[in-house]
This record gives sequence, structure tokens and C-alpha cells, in this order.
Amino acid sequence: MRIFLAALFILSFATAAIAQSSTDWTYQGKTGALVWGRIRPEYQACNKGSEQSPVDLKGARLDKALKPIEFHYVAGAVTINNTGNGIEVRVNPGSYMVADGVRYNLVSYEFHHPSEHTLRGKFSDMEVDLIHRSTDNKEAVIAVRLSEESDAPNAILAMLWPHLPAQIGKSEKVTDMVNPGGLLPADRGSWPYMGPELTPPCTESVYWFVFEQEVSISRDQLNRFVALYKMNTRPTQDLHDRKISANQ
Repeated sequence: MRIFLAALFILSFATAAIAQSSTDWTYQGKTGALVWGRIRPEYQACNKGSEQSPVDLKGARLDKALKPIEFHYVAGAVTINNTGNGIEVRVNPGSYMVADGVRYNLVSYEFHHPSEHTLRGKFSDMEVDLIHRSTDNKEAVIAVRLSEESDAPNAILAMLWPHLPAQIGKSEKVTDMVNPGGLLPADRGSWPYMGPELTPPCTESVYWFVFEQEVSISRDQLNRFVALYKMNTRPTQDLHDRKISANQ
């Protein structure tokens, strides 16, 4: 009987742990980014794909044919989730962007430390990736690199950070009107390229736009995130035959 109860406890504990994280992959360790492709057959693109992200941004060439991105973001309440692999902010419908004539609706945005993308081998302090989807389920991501430069807090993070869920699997609602446009730099120049979803199954054919200008955050805001996630970044990937363009 004792053996049965002990086994039941272990099973219950393991089930609870899996439910907390809600994923079977991590950024480090036995299920870290280097082995994502071996965790499940449907994750093979993570290790075998030819258009993976993030990448080192260097040698970008101006493409005058690229049109500016149109942003139509609105303020609204959000829900902040601690996924076990990072902090995800879910937004209400209404915000969208138009890129190359296609409308992509903003779904969520995620924070990473340090930055996912590097510039000539150099990391920024953090990165926020704003995830959009079109009506035919195509994905586009706006990546903004965040840099700790002063004691002046970023206005959007000042609204979000007091509600950061410390416990994995927990979420908090923010009833304040949060406008994701406050996460975008004043200069909208970007480096577009084709890549994948940044997490398993690493599905390719995602349209990436990495903004050239960083957005500043305070040291306190950086430290509050690092207290939850010291590292939730995937290593940079080979460009293979891809070219990095610049829209200005």
C-alpha cells in the first residue's frame, strides 16, 4: 500500500510539474535549445531547418522596394502569463500591422533576456517579439531590442512589470489601457528576413522584421525580469543562403 501511495505521489508530482511548464522543451539542459529537434519528430526543423532564427544581423543591404510597415495599434487590457520559458503578454483583438500589403493581427508579445538577435555579434540587454498572424494563419514578428541605458523607466514596462507573475503557470490581468505601440522605437527602420517561429516546432516561413533602433529600459526593469529569467534565448542560427535587407 505504501509503495502504491508513493508511486501515486511521484506520478502526481510529475504531472503537476509538466502542467506548470506546459511545454516539453527549455532553453538549457537536457531539453535545451541545442536538442529541440530530437525531443519530438515534429520539432525536427529546429535542428534541420535552413531558415532558422535568431540570426546575427550584419551586412544588411538597402532594398528601396521595401515599403514602410503600417502600424494600427490600440490600447487595451492585457493578460501576462509566466509560461515557464518566459513572459508572454496576450492582447485583446484590435491591434494590427500591414506589411507588404498584408494585414497581420497582433496576438501577443514575448520578452527575452538577453536579446535573441545580435548585431555584429553583440547582444542587447533584452528583446521583445511582437507576434502577428494574418487571416490565412501566416505569421509575422516584429523584434525590438531593448537596452538598459538610464534610470528612466520604459513607460509600457512600467505598466506591465508590477503585474509580473512570479510563479510558473500563473497569469495576471492588467486592466490599464496598454498600447503596444509604446514598445516601438521612433525610427521604424528594420531588417526584414524570412525565418521560423522562435520556439518548437520552429515552423519556417515566418516574416521577421528586426528594428534597427533599440528602445531604452531602466536598470530596475531589466533586473526585475532577470530575477525571473536569467536566460531565455535561443543561440543564433546560420543564415545559409538568406540575405538581410534594410528598408531604409
